[in-house]
Amino acid sequence: MRIAGLDIRACRHLGSSVAGASMRDGQSQEGLEFLVYTLNTECGRSASMFGFTGRSALGAGHLAAASLRPFFTGRNALDREAAWQDWRVADRWWHHLPIYSYGPVDCCLWLLGAEAAGQPLWRYIGGARAQVPVYASSLVLPDADAYAAEARAVQAAGMKAYKIHPPGKSLAEDIDIHRAVRDAVGDGFTLMSDPVAPYTLEDAIRLGRVLEELDFLWLEEPLPDEAFGALRELTRVLDIPVVGTEVLAKHPYSVAECIASRVVDAVRADPSWSGGITGTLKTAHLAEAHHMNCELHTTILHPLELVNLHLNGAIANSSYFELLWPVETFAFGLTAPLPITDGIATMPEAPGLGIALDWDMIDNATIAEL
Repeated sequence: MRIAGLDIRACRHLGSSVAGASMRDGQSQEGLEFLVYTLNTECGRSASMFGFTGRSALGAGHLAAASLRPFFTGRNALDREAAWQDWRVADRWWHHLPIYSYGPVDCCLWLLGAEAAGQPLWRYIGGARAQVPVYASSLVLPDADAYAAEARAVQAAGMKAYKIHPPGKSLAEDIDIHRAVRDAVGDGFTLMSDPVAPYTLEDAIRLGRVLEELDFLWLEEPLPDEAFGALRELTRVLDIPVVGTEVLAKHPYSVAECIASRVVDAVRADPSWSGGITGTLKTAHLAEAHHMNCELHTTILHPLELVNLHLNGAIANSSYFELLWPVETFAFGLTAPLPITDGIATMPEAPGLGIALDWDMIDNATIAEL
């Protein structure tokens, strides 16, 4: 199954826009940008996957085309591990691509293998479980009332948990938000917090103490992922589990120290930012060997989210499937919705991805073929 070429489309979906305040960078942009990678083989098979791009599909696409196209052309698509290892060397020497560049192509390699084997991706990868509970993950909202209202909506929709991304500008405001959400949903509903690295160690300890009082399930990335010393101390003094590592480059090697010396209580990985399915599996299995969870991180774009769901079906040490809220903002790219009913996601049984990509939508969203 030799690779004949890699096609890359830069796309912008105008049907979905996210205000800059919701992403905490202040940069509003009309439409969400993404890439679509397609690996074609000499035997006539192909596989496609969406790719994250940050703020520029054209910028990310040109980098990927210049580096990944010549790297993959001519390789056997089933030699995933050889490609992954070779890319680690090549990227270190000269390419230094963003953490989100390689993953979607690795996903295509796994899809080619699963489809050729006639197996759903999750079973081809590992086959651990057919269902997984779902939690909704907020964007950054205006105030405590907005978070409380959204938490009640998530609860009413049957989701099994809700995770807060607070504004992170004021510790007092963030604490008020977490208290308001707990009051809104009651004592029996699972809550998590993900401040996305705004605090000092001292403020993170203060928030953690409040979250322990409010019975939150975990505190995620209160400090930068690379702040190993401070995170290790935070993990030591808090009872609530501390979770991190989702933006560390070069999984699993960069995460190994976090696992071995308990920098955090659980690690994060996903097929978009952590080196594809291959990199995510390496991190998840390494964590499992140390009796630690690898909580899979949202990939934002629903075709990639479907890959993430398959990964959740293939490993045993992830508690939930994460889904950004409101769902409709990101629900494009597939010909059918993600298979979620009453807060439970069920693994597809059809070969490969199990749901086709929406090529009419992709064609309409394409701004360049690179």
